[in-house]
Amino acid sequence: MENLAPLLVAATLIVSAFALSLNLPAKDALARNGQERERTGWRLIFEENFERPIGGEAAPWIRTPPGRADPFDDDGDYFHATGGADFTRQLDSFDTYRQTFRFGKDGWLTAELSARDPEKIGKPKNPPSLTNVAINGEPAALLSEPDHHGGIIIRPTHPLPTQYRIEYSLVGLDFGGSRNGQWAYLGRVNGYAENGAKTRHPWAFGPSNEIAKPYADWFGVKNTNGFYFLAIVDYPDPFPRNNVFIHTHRKVAIDAYTMAEKPSFQLCAPSGNHVTQDNTVNALFFSPGGMVESEPVSASECGTTYGDARAAPPVVSAAQLTPEVLPGERYRFAIERDRAGYTLEIQGNFRFSGKATYRFRRAFLQDGHPIWHYNQTREEYDGAYDRSFTYKGPFGLLEIPHSWPKDSAYPDFFIIGDPHTNYYEGTAAIADIRLYERE
Repeated sequence: MENLAPLLVAATLIVSAFALSLNLPAKDALARNGQERERTGWRLIFEENFERPIGGEAAPWIRTPPGRADPFDDDGDYFHATGGADFTRQLDSFDTYRQTFRFGKDGWLTAELSARDPEKIGKPKNPPSLTNVAINGEPAALLSEPDHHGGIIIRPTHPLPTQYRIEYSLVGLDFGGSRNGQWAYLGRVNGYAENGAKTRHPWAFGPSNEIAKPYADWFGVKNTNGFYFLAIVDYPDPFPRNNVFIHTHRKVAIDAYTMAEKPSFQLCAPSGNHVTQDNTVNALFFSPGGMVESEPVSASECGTTYGDARAAPPVVSAAQLTPEVLPGERYRFAIERDRAGYTLEIQGNFRFSGKATYRFRRAFLQDGHPIWHYNQTREEYDGAYDRSFTYKGPFGLLEIPHSWPKDSAYPDFFIIGDPHTNYYEGTAAIADIRLYERE
């Protein structure tokens, strides 16, 4: 008989975010009684095991005007140059609400949540949540995003140390991809609720004939879902925004980007490369590219691939998850920063390769492809990769005199979750988060 435990887990994650309790046998070598808390060369400075209440239920939702400080922010100059008065009208068609709260020892972690009020009735509709749950009889945190208009991330309250290792364990995931070979399950398709239009409104990459159309006639997003397992970004206030914004602010990332139809990524696998974006894990280092989007440099056992959104393939994925093993087994994601570069680490039970640990490292400056905004301090960078951009949109001119100026500094912040407010929908559960500093 087919093992229904993974589907029951997914159903419980979706339906009962506040009372999840599954007493399944712990199988994972990374279970709490042997989680390798001590790591050679690293000193543990913070650890969160979600044994105490996270406390998000009491945090207020605050109506927040869309930002304009960045050209690609929700009310940024890029979108005004692209969409003009129609963009303003579309943006004004809903209100945005933000929820922010700290948790963990000394408040070292911050939750950032965003949701829309499409009817402007004074409260968000279908808001995301971060709550305590129990999985395998042990505490965990559930990130629940029932509507792709929401966004939810966990980040550090303060900038990361100069050299660090950030890691966590994933015990549940339903942000798209197939289960047991099926893209449609539990009333969802690729992780999205089946009913109703779901579009990228009101932000588009470049000029589009969508801008004056009703919401439902915009580009549909159900084919593309995803999750940021772990990423390092260059901005100090990483609450969720439009998807164009995040594409201009990533340094490195381990993420998932699923496509139920017409996948364009290749998967590096021992049995040979496959064209798929089903439950794939991407190990990405970002390098300066165009004005709107940095160039992804993807790492895998097959080598390094340099590309952009228009290249073929733009990304070679490092591995493919088997979400059906959750929560009996776990996945571990980690990012390290040392004196000269970043290392991305992925550990778990993968399709084609079984249980494995992948580690990919790139120097800040390597093969003519610097890691975007790698410098945490002014002293680390001499301005060599600064560029200016001029964008002539249908409704205005956007000029960016300096994309990476000399004397700039970009402290590191990690994010876990979904930073988009016009893409992605689902649930995820994590069991622990640890931050180490180099001894």
